[in-house]
Amino acid sequence: MLKVNDINVYYGNIHALKGVSLDIRPGEIVTLIGANGAGKSTLLKTISGLLKPKTGKILFEDEHVAGKVPQLIVKRGISHVPEGRRVFANMSVEENLELGAFLRKDKRGIREDFEKVYQLFPRLHERRKQLSGTLSGGEQQMLAMGRALMARPRLLLLDEPSMGLAPLLVKTIFRIIEEINQTGTTILLVEQNANMALSVANRAYVIETGKIVAAGTAAELGESDQIRKAYLGGH
Repeated sequence: MLKVNDINVYYGNIHALKGVSLDIRPGEIVTLIGANGAGKSTLLKTISGLLKPKTGKILFEDEHVAGKVPQLIVKRGISHVPEGRRVFANMSVEENLELGAFLRKDKRGIREDFEKVYQLFPRLHERRKQLSGTLSGGEQQMLAMGRALMARPRLLLLDEPSMGLAPLLVKTIFRIIEEINQTGTTILLVEQNANMALSVANRAYVIETGKIVAAGTAAELGESDQIRKAYLGGH
């Protein structure tokens, strides 16, 4: 579904992604794990069109998307839930969700998707008229995910969905990630909580200082001593 082929991305003179390649098959949850500053968010931003690679290719369903403007990439079927949620604080929950569907014209489909989002996140339904800035961190994370789903993506990019959340809420968010995947959405997940990420993913890539250094099934990487030591708090 997605092929990232040998991309190089720079911030000024800083070489942030160095020849990164990965692929995602339809229906998978693929996770990208690595330390802070390793290039995880940079990769998601490059896939979603917020950054342009200097060299390399990105193919989504066999179409070249590298360097295209973000709204075209959303239209093609890729939605990005950025790190730090980025909800529109002075707009209601409902207005934020409406914005997620801004490229769509199918009124009936949009109504159906409102219902689906409210089924996934009952708390958002309770708070639908509330200003988003007054929600808790967990509720804002749910809203950011719901907003991305309103675009009906076939591929969902999730950047640090559990960041700053209480352990109980982290479990809830991960259960919902699995539910979203089971309804047919493919997911690329960037996550500091490597144990949780590997528990839901089919496959995983490890990125260090802008390079992919390991790849395999989630089970293989979870059992690797090297990976356990570096990312899973194992000995």
